[in-house]
Amino acid sequence: MEVEIWKQLLTCAVVVAVFFCFLKEWLSPDLAAMGAFVLLVLVGVIGPDSGMTVFANGAPITVACMFVMSAALERTGLIEALGSLFERVAGKSPFRVLAVLLLIVATLSSVANNTPVVVVFLPIVLRHCRKFDLKASHYLIPLSYAAIVGGTCTMIGTSTNLIAGGMAEEVGLEPFSMFEVGKLGIVFVAVTIVYLLLFGRKLLPNRITLSTLFEAEEGKEFLTQAIVSEASPLVGKPFPESPLAKMRELRIIEVVRNGETLKTPLNLVTFERGDLLLLKSRAAGVMELSQTRGLDLLPESDLGLSPVSTQSAVIMEGIVGPGSSLEGRSLRDLNFRQRYGVLILAVHRQGENLRERFEEVKLNFGDTLLVEGPADRMNELFEEKDFINLSRPKDRPLRRSKAPVALAALAAFMVFGSFQFIPVQYLALAAVFVVMATRCIDPAEAYEAVQWRVIFMIFGMLGLGLALKETGTARLMAEKSTEWFGVHGAPVMLCMVYLLTAILTELISNNAVAALVTPIAIGVAQSLNVDPRPFVVAVMFAASASFVTPIGYQTNTYVFGAGGYRFSDFSKVGLPLAVLLWLVASLLIPKIWAF
Repeated sequence: MEVEIWKQLLTCAVVVAVFFCFLKEWLSPDLAAMGAFVLLVLVGVIGPDSGMTVFANGAPITVACMFVMSAALERTGLIEALGSLFERVAGKSPFRVLAVLLLIVATLSSVANNTPVVVVFLPIVLRHCRKFDLKASHYLIPLSYAAIVGGTCTMIGTSTNLIAGGMAEEVGLEPFSMFEVGKLGIVFVAVTIVYLLLFGRKLLPNRITLSTLFEAEEGKEFLTQAIVSEASPLVGKPFPESPLAKMRELRIIEVVRNGETLKTPLNLVTFERGDLLLLKSRAAGVMELSQTRGLDLLPESDLGLSPVSTQSAVIMEGIVGPGSSLEGRSLRDLNFRQRYGVLILAVHRQGENLRERFEEVKLNFGDTLLVEGPADRMNELFEEKDFINLSRPKDRPLRRSKAPVALAALAAFMVFGSFQFIPVQYLALAAVFVVMATRCIDPAEAYEAVQWRVIFMIFGMLGLGLALKETGTARLMAEKSTEWFGVHGAPVMLCMVYLLTAILTELISNNAVAALVTPIAIGVAQSLNVDPRPFVVAVMFAASASFVTPIGYQTNTYVFGAGGYRFSDFSKVGLPLAVLLWLVASLLIPKIWAF
């Protein structure tokens, strides 16, 4: 008995430690979850053989497959086609734009992972708002909310459904069919759309996005290339000691020497003859340069610079993606200007648009950066997975001829999945094989599409869920909860399970919450001697119901920076919706899934 007590205490301590790691960002979620799992195995809380059963869980496999299927839909142009449909149908009426956006995104998110849906639609919505002079902040929070509730309509719409459903199946519950949760999911979608159209849109703020800070005509700037000639007084002179360092109208973006861009910080560069400089100046400076003959680039001095060419500077917005190598590093540490040949004009962070002294700020997932540079360097920057373009959709060629194949593979997966005669993870693997074999998506692209950090975090959290179950901690927590609230009956307990899950989801990852709370919810149902199915459904929907903060769900984090929002904007719009859906779920779940 004493052994069991220490196991329970240690398990609780580890769960609390992981929770605070998520909350305080001491470690990345995947490292915290997997490290906790390994620790519990090493100290004997979880047996080695028992621990290996975590990797036999089909949910992470299915989640990984859905990342690939979503990428195939994107690569073949199906998601973009719906984006084009939105642009054609939405028009310029604010009410109509919002209604069309909500319907299309919610529908698409029911069959595709909602994160790539939001990533694809972000630049489309921003472009539409610029075209018709609409406030982007009126549409990006609804975009995220529609993607979230749309994912609740099918078992594959969101990974939380797969995780909770897989854990329920392991304890002997009948597998959830593909469209079983749609009975409530459609109600969630309808309630969310009606709320946003009638009430929520009035609470949406008028926020300024980063790009609007630089839209004034006098703010337009140009890029000029110039070569350091042999007779230039710059030769052999460090940049800080040169006249260029004192010129406010010109800034050096990059120095190219012998065909290679120097990665050395500008303050450490000593000019040599033949150096190619990329300079930024305002329109007046470019006109003056074009009228200047010989070597006289600036009126104050003869610098020995020969102008080569001039082009317009392109200003674009980008967002730091999940798992980006930019995370945790400052612009100065990254040597961003020399590394990418572009300038950072401003950073959106925690509801603020920073235009000064942001070089030392360590970048996080969701930070939005306003970037200026030549078009070719912009294309190189946004081709990297680290940085997601918000100014326009991706330019890479789509494999439109393969779209029917990708659509057929997804449809077959969903149809056969609804019959439940083959486990869903095998159907998902079959669908992925089809889209890869037919070159809807290349194998390298498929592996890149999988968010491996999410997969490993799920495995780690499943391990914690296993520890809660095997040590009896989940049962003990369920019994204590039943003692406190069980006298009011199963409906009240279900209401409390939903509320607890929804609150936790606002603070940490939805996937982590689903893996952590599902075994407790099942234990609550068992202690009440009722069917656990309604309680698992409550966890599924509550773990996806993140509307109050921008950190609980990945799509909220994306739009947080892009829309120029403040933290409180989500609470103002999302709290009434969260309460409304809590009441809807508490009333309808017992009616659809009887105790």
